[in-house]
Amino acid sequence: MVILLEISALRKLSDEELKKKIKETKEELFQKRMQQANGTLEKPVVLRTLRRDVARMKTVLKERELGGNK
Repeated sequence: MVILLEISALRKLSDEELKKKIKETKEELFQKRMQQANGTLEKPVVLRTLRRDVARMKTVLKERELGGNK
């Protein structure tokens, strides 16, 4: 389930939902890394997409923490 997440959609989620999504995405990233190590990963670009999605979610959480209204 690799989905490129839009930042506007992430901002609509609550903090708890974002934290849950981060955890799920990190678990999926781990699974994909294991597939890559085994040589069974078909699309290596998936790793980059998942890392970027985690970064987007963490950015939204940090903005909220700092009081940004973006």
